Amino acid sequence: MSVKETFLDLVSYSTASDETSTTVPSTPGQKVLGAHIVDLMKAMGIADAHMDDLGYVYGTIPATAERNTTVGFIAHMDTYGGVSGENVNPQVIENYDGGDIPLGTSGLTLSPSDFPALLQQKGKTIITTDGTTLLGGDDKAGVAEILCAAAEIIRENKPHGAIKLGFTPDEEIGSGADHFDVPGFGCDFAYTVDGGFLGELEYENFNAAAATVEVTGFSIHTGAAKGKMINSMSVAMEYCSLLPKGAVPELTEGYEGFIHLDAIQGDVEHTKMQFLIRDHDKTLFQQKKDLMEQAAAYLNVKYPSQPVKVTIKDTYSNMKEQILPHYQVIEVMEKAMRQNGVEPITLPIRGGTDGARLSYMGLPCPNICTGGANAHGKLEYAVLEDMEAIKEIIKTAAYLVE
Repeated sequence: MSVKETFLDLVSYSTASDETSTTVPSTPGQKVLGAHIVDLMKAMGIADAHMDDLGYVYGTIPATAERNTTVGFIAHMDTYGGVSGENVNPQVIENYDGGDIPLGTSGLTLSPSDFPALLQQKGKTIITTDGTTLLGGDDKAGVAEILCAAAEIIRENKPHGAIKLGFTPDEEIGSGADHFDVPGFGCDFAYTVDGGFLGELEYENFNAAAATVEVTGFSIHTGAAKGKMINSMSVAMEYCSLLPKGAVPELTEGYEGFIHLDAIQGDVEHTKMQFLIRDHDKTLFQQKKDLMEQAAAYLNVKYPSQPVKVTIKDTYSNMKEQILPHYQVIEVMEKAMRQNGVEPITLPIRGGTDGARLSYMGLPCPNICTGGANAHGKLEYAVLEDMEAIKEIIKTAAYLVE
């Protein structure tokens, strides 16, 4: 199958992960897709292709030459759960003319006036949604590129070392690396194929934490409330007012970190807020966590009932510290890109990947592009020619590893 056919096949599977689930994987559709990927791998001749009980898919392309290093390529099967990924109906726009793209009959339009990067894709084939779902290019574009590269490597039978393939569930809810079998995978280093525009090569990501702030109030009839009621929602708003106004996702870029209020539920007696804390710099990251604790401490002095409780949990760390001692993993990919006429673009990831966690589990694992854009929304799209170029880059990198 071609990259286009493989990608359109993969996005037909509903695989949204669910952070409220207690199962692994978090949704059954991921195992359905995993079984399908195993079938595709076996059909191309990967004899050891298999899915474990937790939905992780593995396979090996045996070496055709003596090499000192084993390389792996990894992508995730799940999609973001905040936007529907069921019944995806892609639009394939050939020879894109640089204008607006209506998304089906949804009323939504993908426009270069909103997304200027579209103008760079003029003349190419753009795959979009119909405006009712996300597309699923994050990360089924990566899955398709790895699978098609693997099939061509096997057919070409050029000299290469052992190549490992891995496909994870639940990356979108931060659990993709939880049960990844690093020793069994048996790689010296790997690449996640989970980025954006063609050329992206990323080995820096946020340090990340999740914070839960719970405020306990006291309810009493409003007619007799003076001096007695503690409105937990009001205290919660006061808490938010103590956080830096400019350090939010919508006002930051590049290496700038943030504290993001991600969800809030409340009434007079109890309010619960969920925050994301992010920064590339470890010291600034710690300062943001400290600030959240200090804001709670201030309010707990102000209000004798000590209504605010903060729980902070680190979720992943900047993989740069684990990648730089193994810089050859970057050099191999830079060379592979340049041999395919693509100049590497090294950017800090304003998020995280399975590779960040895997790097701290002993598997240096930078991230490369997929050719997709606008992930996690109905305006998501992928560029077919860029996906095909990434397939070639994966192949080249596999051949370059000594």
